[in-house]
Amino acid sequence: MSMDYGAFDTSLNAAAGDDPALVEELRQAFVDSARRQIDLLGRSRCDANWQYCCYRLKGLAASFGATEMISLADEANAGAPGDPVVVRKLTRLLGQLEQGH
Repeated sequence: MSMDYGAFDTSLNAAAGDDPALVEELRQAFVDSARRQIDLLGRSRCDANWQYCCYRLKGLAASFGATEMISLADEANAGAPGDPVVVRKLTRLLGQLEQGH
């Protein structure tokens, strides 16, 4: 799976301008929020909680231009609550975004 970092980084830079410290602060805010939602996804066992977390994660990803995460949130929403495969994919992707590559 390849990540479109261009859209994510472009969104960060558009929001922060020429302030690298603010870019990193926004990146960390995104990572922290996404990590919470992915953790909740991993613990969800009912359809309602699973879908709620998928929608929250998708909205977060959309607001930051994280296109691959949007796709994975859609994949999760189409799957079964607690699906460990999609949770692992999301966790891996989040690690890549956190490192900035």
